[in-house]
Amino acid sequence: MAKITYVEHNGTQHVIEVATGLTVMEGARDNGVPGIEADCGGACACSTCHVYVATEWVDRLPKKDAMEEDMLDFAWQPDPVRSRLTCQLKVSDALDGLVVNLPEKQI
Repeated sequence: MAKITYVEHNGTQHVIEVATGLTVMEGARDNGVPGIEADCGGACACSTCHVYVATEWVDRLPKKDAMEEDMLDFAWQPDPVRSRLTCQLKVSDALDGLVVNLPEKQI
């Protein structure tokens, strides 16, 4: 289990324990976090699970692959360094304490 903090655009925080093996997106979806739409269900075929990873976590996460980079081009105001698709982030003990900030909207 990893404790992940999802911060809505308005500042509301949701601290959720997410089971190892799920994705950060599944943790949000399964716990009703508003702002993670996940229209494609986690297939990396849209950008509706886009978040901005807290700066201190950027280098601690696995690198983005080409498909994630391509999908981020469709996200709302992507940040070249901090933007990630939560469907591509597998939860492990190493993610305990992760903080992600949701964009103003998903497109």
